[in-house]
Amino acid sequence: MNGLTLLLGASACFLGGYFLYSRMLGKVLGIDPSRPTPAHTRRDGVDYVPAHPTVLFGHHFAAIAGAGPIVGPVLAAEFGWASVALWIVLGCIFIGAAHDMIALFLSVRHDGESIGTVIGDVLGKPGRILFLLFSWSALVLVLAEFTRQIAATFVADPAIATASLLFIAEAVVFGLCVYRLKMPVLWASLVFVPIMFGFVWVGNAFPLDVCALTGMSKEGAQGLWTVVLLIYCFFASTMPVWLLLQPRDYLNAYLLYAMMALGFLGVFVAHPVLHIDAFAGFSAVGRSGVSEMLFPFLFVTVACGACSGFHALVASGTSAKQLDSERSIRPIAYGGMLLEGVLAIIALIGVAGTYASQKDYVAAVQGMEPVQMFASTVAGFCVTLFEKVGLAPENGKRIAESFMLLSVSAFLMTTVDAGTRLARFSWQELVACAPRREGAPSAVFRFSHNMYVGTTIVCALAAALLLGNPKAAKSLWTIFASANQLLASLTLLAATLWFVRNKKPCWFTLVPMCFMLSVSSYALIAIFVSAFGAGNWTQLGATGFLLLVAVALVLFALSKVFGRRS
Repeated sequence: MNGLTLLLGASACFLGGYFLYSRMLGKVLGIDPSRPTPAHTRRDGVDYVPAHPTVLFGHHFAAIAGAGPIVGPVLAAEFGWASVALWIVLGCIFIGAAHDMIALFLSVRHDGESIGTVIGDVLGKPGRILFLLFSWSALVLVLAEFTRQIAATFVADPAIATASLLFIAEAVVFGLCVYRLKMPVLWASLVFVPIMFGFVWVGNAFPLDVCALTGMSKEGAQGLWTVVLLIYCFFASTMPVWLLLQPRDYLNAYLLYAMMALGFLGVFVAHPVLHIDAFAGFSAVGRSGVSEMLFPFLFVTVACGACSGFHALVASGTSAKQLDSERSIRPIAYGGMLLEGVLAIIALIGVAGTYASQKDYVAAVQGMEPVQMFASTVAGFCVTLFEKVGLAPENGKRIAESFMLLSVSAFLMTTVDAGTRLARFSWQELVACAPRREGAPSAVFRFSHNMYVGTTIVCALAAALLLGNPKAAKSLWTIFASANQLLASLTLLAATLWFVRNKKPCWFTLVPMCFMLSVSSYALIAIFVSAFGAGNWTQLGATGFLLLVAVALVLFALSKVFGRRS
């Protein structure tokens, strides 16, 4: 099959889903543009700040995208391109995008609080504590896994490290110009966006190669970058959103738009034929080197490319606090997820259209990081595009590959700094749920609830996962992906109960919730059994804890539902 046919067909399905299914969801939810949003009613200048819809879309899209829609499809291609593409399209339209839209709506209607507050609204305080505990744990995994990928990218391609650090500094200046000097967003964009793209050249000219500068091994350099990145996450989590989070995510979006445009046009011009198997069987061998079952590992491996519980935390953690009008819920949440689906399809076409056979793909995925595979394969399409339009620069593939890697690294960093802030929110909510005396808060409560303390705990745990056992850290993706899908099912569970209580139709959350719950639970149980047999105590402890909390929450929800009926 031709990759262009797959890309155009998937894009047409996504457009149909946006104009038909999301519009129906909006009517069922009762979106009201005249209703004041929490960004106005609770404005505090730190977390609750109204943002221009374009800026907020950039933040939301960059935060949810990360490397998930790239890494997931690249790894899941072990099951065949058709299997992955079908799940991306159907999962995005009917589960992932709907999940994101509903999560943002419910958070806005609960004063911008996290989805844990919605749980507390329908299940009471115990249900809220359990959900917050699960989401906080999942966010620590998000921070650890994506920090590991960034550090590995910086070591593999030092040019990306230079460009990324310059980009952070530029975002702060952009935020000061727009929010303090009152520079119009349009004019600021015309100045800062070209500078951002110029960082690709600067990075290649002055690569920050830690191994060459210090004489460290690659493992030592990756450990150093891990510490530096976690320190950055600490500051990014505690700084006002207008100073770093909003401007960096807004500028990030242009990188991703350009990356996707180049990828889309590259596929359009190159017309790659998909060489790997369309269907590799109900069990297949991929990056792990062992045979894995299509159910459930296809669904949890694709992860953010089709449905992601992390998106609910972004929607209800930061986006809901910056939403200027409910009118923007549909394009930001539903539209953002569909655009992520397009990126996932491009990533899939990259590997399926570059490697000559399924055997070649498996050999590549076992020897390279998925992000590097994406950058290399899509850069090949870009070179074809450059040649067609007569702009074939010297080292064209190297430049295109660096640009792709910079784009992915930028979104990874967006995910980790947003994830750290969200984990801090969850920690503070957990502390607030603890019993305490009436009157003025105690010194212990004030200390525990402090945002600097909460952020330090999150970063320290991520550091322990990454630095305590570096070899075990490489297996975090499977745990993260499974926990991520389980988090999505728990969010859909909360939404279903909320709709039932408010006498609204709930079939569009109930059916996906049952499917996602079965898939993610099965995957975590399989990982737990495998880890027990292999003596992998990191995997065993993480999956065991997540399973216990999730089972307790589901049982508590069932007892509430059947208790009311009786």
